[in-house]
Amino acid sequence: MHPAILGLAQLAPAIMGLFSKSETANKAAEVVSSVAKAVTGAPTEDAALQALKADPAKLLEYQNAVNAQALSLYQEETKRLEAVNETIRAEAASGDAYVRRWRPTFGYCVALTWVTLMVACSYVIVTDPAQAGTVIAAMGSLSAMWGIALAVLGVAVHERSKDKQVAAGQTPPAGPLAALGALLTRK
Repeated sequence: MHPAILGLAQLAPAIMGLFSKSETANKAAEVVSSVAKAVTGAPTEDAALQALKADPAKLLEYQNAVNAQALSLYQEETKRLEAVNETIRAEAASGDAYVRRWRPTFGYCVALTWVTLMVACSYVIVTDPAQAGTVIAAMGSLSAMWGIALAVLGVAVHERSKDKQVAAGQTPPAGPLAALGALLTRK
């Protein structure tokens, strides 16, 4: 991130909290940049930063404008968190124990298996270094198995997320092929 963006953000502390999350950092950076340029008429963030530091009236105008935009971004973030919480509640409220527990159980099994494999391989490599090449080659031959297990886990997480969105009354986003099809069939 450009140093001037951080300098602009520091001049309007209300927006600083939005820089801590990757989901909102880019939006916050766009806000401080566009507002600073609009208030000062400067073409770059560096020039806008210098202009704001030199003119207290422009600085106050900038802070007020950024605070209004920050409020909007915080409201968006609140809505996003409410949606996440609603989907979690929908999963917890599911009457089907299999639906509620299958994905986490599979995830824990994959993690436990991975840890066990890493501990066993590390143990063999440390206690019998002559076998290190064989162990590493064997681990490479397991990549297809791990690819399948992680693909299954990924599909389960993705599909369960769609189920939770539907249960929360939201429409899950269409996949890229569905979106492309909709564009091609649009009149």
